Amino acid sequence: MTKVVTFGEIMLRLSPSATDRFVQTDSFQVIFGGGEANVAVSCANYGDEAYFVTKLPNHEIGQAAVNSLRRYGVNTDFIARGGERVGIYYCETGSAMRPSKVIYDRAHSSIAEAQPEDFDFDAIMEGADWFHWSGITPAISDEAAELTKLACQAAKRHGVTVSCDLNYRKKLWTTEKAQAIMTPLMEYVDVCITNEEDAEKCLGFKPDSDVEAGNTDAAGYHAIFEQMMKKFGFTLMASTLRESFSASHNGWKALIYDGKEFYESKRYDITPIVDRVGGGDSFSGGLIHGMTKWKDPKKALEFAVAASALKHTLPGDYNLVSEEEALSLAEGNASGRVQR
Repeated sequence: MTKVVTFGEIMLRLSPSATDRFVQTDSFQVIFGGGEANVAVSCANYGDEAYFVTKLPNHEIGQAAVNSLRRYGVNTDFIARGGERVGIYYCETGSAMRPSKVIYDRAHSSIAEAQPEDFDFDAIMEGADWFHWSGITPAISDEAAELTKLACQAAKRHGVTVSCDLNYRKKLWTTEKAQAIMTPLMEYVDVCITNEEDAEKCLGFKPDSDVEAGNTDAAGYHAIFEQMMKKFGFTLMASTLRESFSASHNGWKALIYDGKEFYESKRYDITPIVDRVGGGDSFSGGLIHGMTKWKDPKKALEFAVAASALKHTLPGDYNLVSEEEALSLAEGNASGRVQR
């Protein structure tokens, strides 16, 4: 069984019902999620041995976050306990031309203030096949950035494949700080997952493509993929390509490059979108599972794109689809007929 380790922050998400606005709701739905936690849940659903590593308070809300992971088969043995709070984010789901909105309340969370002695990364990486992190984690705090580096170094000592989803978040740090922190971390990364904004904001590479204007020609990425691979020594690069026609209607496909060949996936027209939060994470989880199971970039990409297209039909951060369901869609079964 493939052992996948992810490291980052799991947060308490508070959302109004359906497409209600923050200012009109009388109650919030409680959901747990976060970039690397979402990836771990995806991998667990595909049958991988998935470990999520973080730090959470030793109280009932922290335990509720742990329980949300255990519910879907994620191993929580290496979650440190302590600190004062679980990070919170509020998410208002958009509709049609009104975009979704996120408000963060995550300062001084347990993982943001965690220390190296909270984790034995050598023990965590023992026997692992894959380690995944995202650019959100080092953006949380300087302490979390140092922990990310220590985790990557331990992964390299144990011969573990390391993937990073660049995942730039402008509400967490500036472009200047992102590049100062992320660029040195790339020396540990084997598989880089990005999109047009992340590549520019985190590493200073801008593709010849204007996604905001609806241009998702994958050819615009070829030159920067080649440049990034040459500079950082990645073995594999992948990018999602989202056409955002409205909050409820997106086009969705992806591109992968193994240093020899570029391959573009089939495109999905996703409408209506139920919840796009976690869409990129579900792509990462699908790519990790696909590469560890089939060792074929093309098949892994089609699986990942199908899995992430399905995530857009589910409420919440976690992608709760099986390998069989994602493969079925990748093979062309998109009718939505009742399965009896």
